[in-house]
Amino acid sequence: MHLIKDDMTPAINLLKKKKIPYVLHQYQHDPSVQSYGKEAAEALGVDANRIYKTLVVTLADKTLAVTIIPVNQTMNLKKVAKAFKSKKAQMAATNDVLRSTGYILGGVSPLGQRKRLKTVIDESAQKHKSIFISAGQRGLELELFPLILAELTQASFVAICQ
Repeated sequence: MHLIKDDMTPAINLLKKKKIPYVLHQYQHDPSVQSYGKEAAEALGVDANRIYKTLVVTLADKTLAVTIIPVNQTMNLKKVAKAFKSKKAQMAATNDVLRSTGYILGGVSPLGQRKRLKTVIDESAQKHKSIFISAGQRGLELELFPLILAELTQASFVAICQ
């Protein structure tokens, strides 16, 4: 396994710049794996309820928004639309995600995105002392406090899973 420089991603740079406490976790990503979050949970030996994935949605007015949910849960698009006061929400196109966030799928971090998007975090995050989110690269996770994540992303906690 190669070592990651501690300033390799915009997400890490943001935390360092703001002097926010975090723990960086690295694992060897297997390119054949389809479920990046479940891979992270297994590789790091962490309960999947504490590993959160960042999903980008397109709202009815064609704007993009970010949801942060546990990797072992499914997002409810009706609840997401309601959380953003939109008539509907759907998964954003891969190219839109890359263009807006600057991150590739499986490595999308809610932090350090090119463009700040409206964000909601599933309310389950509040049950944990710390949660894991992508550090902006497959095989790299940030562990931090849910309230700090909400503050940095200007997000609210809402029930958005099935």
